[in-house]
Amino acid sequence: MGSPDVRQVTDSRVLAAMAHPLRRRLMDVLKVHGPSSVGLLAERTDQAPANVSHHLKVLAAAELVTEAPELARDRRERWWRLVSRGLSWSNADFDADPAARAVADAATSLNLDRHVALARAWHAADESAQAAWVDSPFSTDRWLHLTPDELAELSREIIDLLARWADRQIPDDDGDRQPVFVFVHGVPARP
Repeated sequence: MGSPDVRQVTDSRVLAAMAHPLRRRLMDVLKVHGPSSVGLLAERTDQAPANVSHHLKVLAAAELVTEAPELARDRRERWWRLVSRGLSWSNADFDADPAARAVADAATSLNLDRHVALARAWHAADESAQAAWVDSPFSTDRWLHLTPDELAELSREIIDLLARWADRQIPDDDGDRQPVFVFVHGVPARP
């Protein structure tokens, strides 16, 4: 969708590599916290370092992550970073091959499951975790009457708005900024 640091995926092998819950989570941790060592990734995902290393190798083979050896303090420490800030794909790109389409459908389903799981985890958090955020977390929905071109325009506007917030200079005001997950879906549907 236009951003130079968003990779347009057209290879089902790449989707298959990322369509695993832990690999998707590792990519999210790298997106939120930046380059990280295997040890940090293991700690942040409550996984064994050997398991994290295995999944990072799968992601690296798909060119989704790459090593960052310049960050290592010694030869035993392995650091990793994302290759692209985001991924985008169209399931229609995989229509010619039923097996590839099945992979794309699975990746889309995993993506949606991840989005919903993050929202559910917030709503299940205890009151003390939610207290500082008061009424800031939100959800909203609207029924619109749109053409495919109008939906594409709305999509670009929303993506641009989120990019503006993601790319903004963080104020140096000692504010307690924490990772916030925002997701939006706009799909044709029947009420």
